[in-house]
Amino acid sequence: MFGKKIPLAWLQIKREKTRLAVALAGIAFADILMFMQLGFRDSLYYSNVRFHSSLNGDIVLINSKSSALLSMKRFSQRRLYKAKDLKSVEAVYPIYLDYTSWKNPINGIPRNLLIIGINPKNKILNLPGIAENLEKTQLPNVVLYDRSSRQEYGPIAAQFDKGKLVTAEVRRRLIKVGGLFTLGASFGADGNLITSDVNFLRIFNHRQRGLIDLGLIKLKPGENPQLVAQQLKKYLSKDVKVLTKQEYIEFERNFWASSTAIGFIFTLGTIMGFIVGIVIVYQILYTEVADHLTEYATLKAIGYTQKYLLIVILQEALILALLGYIPGVIFSLFLYESAKSATLLPVFMSLSRAFLVLILTIIMCFFSGSIAVRRLRHADPADIF
Repeated sequence: MFGKKIPLAWLQIKREKTRLAVALAGIAFADILMFMQLGFRDSLYYSNVRFHSSLNGDIVLINSKSSALLSMKRFSQRRLYKAKDLKSVEAVYPIYLDYTSWKNPINGIPRNLLIIGINPKNKILNLPGIAENLEKTQLPNVVLYDRSSRQEYGPIAAQFDKGKLVTAEVRRRLIKVGGLFTLGASFGADGNLITSDVNFLRIFNHRQRGLIDLGLIKLKPGENPQLVAQQLKKYLSKDVKVLTKQEYIEFERNFWASSTAIGFIFTLGTIMGFIVGIVIVYQILYTEVADHLTEYATLKAIGYTQKYLLIVILQEALILALLGYIPGVIFSLFLYESAKSATLLPVFMSLSRAFLVLILTIIMCFFSGSIAVRRLRHADPADIF
């Protein structure tokens, strides 16, 4: 029955070409709003956990007062080495993290970036460029530069690829770029450096050796990270938080989702796009019903029910949703590429997001149609006589 009534709904919609174009533009605009807000929100979450995901380990230790990578608190590495008392632990790796100023070697403008300090003998980061370049950081004042850092830091990767000597001032210390790796900019850091733990402490000469920001634990093959994490929580002091790698990723994501205004703003923007779409589609369908009220009254007079007319309106809503979604998703793909090029953030279209916005668009149009159809109650057959 539903399919047989589609021709009437389609004829109703296409009768007014200008109205149809306005409706499709409005729906596409609402879809673009939702796509962009969801895209930026997911980019926020994804970009800020790329470091966490790259860790080659099973369990992470952080200070219990740490809330995110942006605000790490230090703790004694003795806590980390104490974890080796458990037979299930294969190795432990201390990691230093801190933000400091990098001076653009071309124009001298300073800009903050994240510096990661690790033992160059430990392959604990699964990132492109790390395996072949990490040993170079054993030399004094040598760092690896993130080729995905923003251009405000200077044409570092381009010059290095040309074989030029690249030096820069970091925290008033002259450093040399010994290699490139790829991590990517995030909402927390526009650029990244990796160096040895020794070089890290040279740069941050005010920091005390042995006070680390993150401890990575690798378990022996076959061990259950959840079970070992529970054992460590009981064994170690309460001044450290014990998290599995996945829990650590969720810990960071939850911080950006609930403890910052950014996550709330993107979610609010998605809701506003949804509401805008409802208003636009409602206005179109309401006008459609009002303009043809006499025709609907005639249909009632010859025996068609209110349910039948409701189905026709909902079919119109579905057609509008599908036709408006197509230009919305196409234009959003273009905007995603533009945003990605401008910000170097991982703004991309995912299948799940495309499906989510499609469902939201259909719901949006159905809801608008359900409100607009109330006008049909006034389509009294007596009006045609």
